[in-house]
Amino acid sequence: MQRNRLACLALIVLVMGAGLASRTYPVSHVSEFIAAYAGDTLWALMVFLVVGLGFPRLRTSIVAAVAIAVAFTVETSQLYQSDWINQIRATRPGALLLGVGFLWSDFVCYTVGILIGYTGESLCLNLRVNKSVNKSE
Repeated sequence: MQRNRLACLALIVLVMGAGLASRTYPVSHVSEFIAAYAGDTLWALMVFLVVGLGFPRLRTSIVAAVAIAVAFTVETSQLYQSDWINQIRATRPGALLLGVGFLWSDFVCYTVGILIGYTGESLCLNLRVNKSVNKSE
């Protein structure tokens, strides 16, 4: 079954907005836990959605595997420190795409974000399949 690209795009915009908001508003507006971990979790969910958008026919499990590989690679790349990449990371887009500092906790956030995407997509696909089966009966 193929993903709805328009829905993927809308979700990407929504998740990006929520992720940016989680980094923008002061902790007084949200709990410290959400302020600390929501941005990384939403970033990983966005990676899942972008992979799904780019490859609409891939199975959900493959999309999740590719997304986790990308997220873990980006986090691990933060261990590499060189002037040229640190200059990229010093920009807003560079920091959003590549991160700025390695944290073990980010692996947990990425896993949770991708599991949210995997679970949500699996539920939606199951609903679509069940709807199609009921219509054909």
